[in-house]
Amino acid sequence: MASGRFFASLALLAAIVIGVSACGRRGPLETPYEAAVEARQEAIDRGEPAPPEPTPPVADRPFILDRLL
Repeated sequence: MASGRFFASLALLAAIVIGVSACGRRGPLETPYEAAVEARQEAIDRGEPAPPEPTPPVADRPFILDRLL
């Protein structure tokens, strides 16, 4: 009985630690397009072969059900 409570507490503590911990870089979010442009520019600056030019994103088209959301 006590071991069940211990493991439940341990699982709860692990969930809190994982939920509170930060992952990734600090700063504003980037779109995949912006990240690809930045990676290409960094490769050019370092003199490495550049990845292909990313295609810009397509303009967002509204959907008929968007008004419900």
